[in-house]
Amino acid sequence: MFVGHIAVALAAKRLAPRTNLGLLALGAQWADTLWPVLVLLGVEQVAIQPGNTVMTPLDFVSYPWSHSLLMLTAWGALAFVAYRRAGGPRAALVLGATVVSHWVLDFITHRPDMPLVPFAGPRVGLGLWNHPALELPIEGAMYLGAAWLYFRTTKPRDGVGRWALPALLLTLGAIWLASSFGPPPPSAEVVAWSSLIAWLFFVWAWWGDAHRDPA
Repeated sequence: MFVGHIAVALAAKRLAPRTNLGLLALGAQWADTLWPVLVLLGVEQVAIQPGNTVMTPLDFVSYPWSHSLLMLTAWGALAFVAYRRAGGPRAALVLGATVVSHWVLDFITHRPDMPLVPFAGPRVGLGLWNHPALELPIEGAMYLGAAWLYFRTTKPRDGVGRWALPALLLTLGAIWLASSFGPPPPSAEVVAWSSLIAWLFFVWAWWGDAHRDPA
């Protein structure tokens, strides 16, 4: 998933209204933010294999530190501890849960390549990416529903608050559709480097949300 993970962050705002959306989005996308760095460092591996699933040509050869259930639980616990003093126990728990939610959504969409623990044990996955007629409407509905919930939960303080987040969500939606129907990327390195652009979106989300107040 892509916008499905963003949907988790948007919905989480309802439970942690004082936590900035940029931070919640970083939590929900932490696995995919850490992953390209580890790929470029040679710690984790991905290959281009058209037909790997119907919706993506990426073969996730090895990603134990960024995507195993055990490590994402550990990353979520670390997020809880790091944010507890600043955000309070409830908000910290919500942030930690967004981190772990990434594995759950990937488990639903990926073929059986999701590790439970690093370097050992079975890999699992329900393979929804092989059924685009189901995956696209489900993920799209998650995204639209969570966006509706976010805009019901917050209200704009000024022009930035009114337009920055809608513009970001439209941009992310366009990227999602383009990646779902576009050609395979030329190399794993291109995938990794292009994935680092996510940091721009976190800053964008932080900026827009900072100009909105709880409704």
